[in-house]
Amino acid sequence: MNTKSVSNDTLVNQLRWRYATKQFDPTRKIPAADWQALEEALVLTPSSFGLQPWRFIVITNQATKEKLVPVSWNQRQLADASHVVVFAVKKGLGAAEVDHYLARMAEVRGVTRESLDGFRNVLLGFLAQPAEQFNPQHWAARQAYIALGNLLTSAALLGIDACPLEGIEPSGYDEILGLAAEGYQTVVAAAVGYRAATDKYASLPKVRFAPREVITHVA
Repeated sequence: MNTKSVSNDTLVNQLRWRYATKQFDPTRKIPAADWQALEEALVLTPSSFGLQPWRFIVITNQATKEKLVPVSWNQRQLADASHVVVFAVKKGLGAAEVDHYLARMAEVRGVTRESLDGFRNVLLGFLAQPAEQFNPQHWAARQAYIALGNLLTSAALLGIDACPLEGIEPSGYDEILGLAAEGYQTVVAAAVGYRAATDKYASLPKVRFAPREVITHVA
């Protein structure tokens, strides 16, 4: 059965259309139905083991967005975008987070919690690797970047602009949003909305290396 719902041309054209938006139109807001779809895309993001060590903080309050600008290298995208998403990860991942995930798995799949004990041992063993071999926070941050990429692509398919923001002070975000008290820390952010007509970067050619330079085929 052919499950393709988006044509090849549509996918490629939308990815060519998108860019890291530098100026957003502050008068345009993302419709509720479109934003709900983007939130669902975030929820459906894959993660290693399915553990989902993240939290997505969605900000539309103008005062809060303005507070984030000074701890974001004064980038105005945060204040002018319709929505801001902060990608945060859980600190100190361990048995509590594993058990929470497995309880949800048992609920969704209709199995007993005890039947998942083998998987539980695998997860705990993974998280308990020696510090010189494995950093859980670095691993969790990489998972968050999968979600960021998923949001950027999903927004492009809906004709919505976005800009990933690494130029931020995570500790400043944590303080403004009260994340430390909840056991989370900021990794990266994204501004989402609609490009301003004055953003000169919208019309610049996209600079990418030729496929032969970045793709290797192994037959």
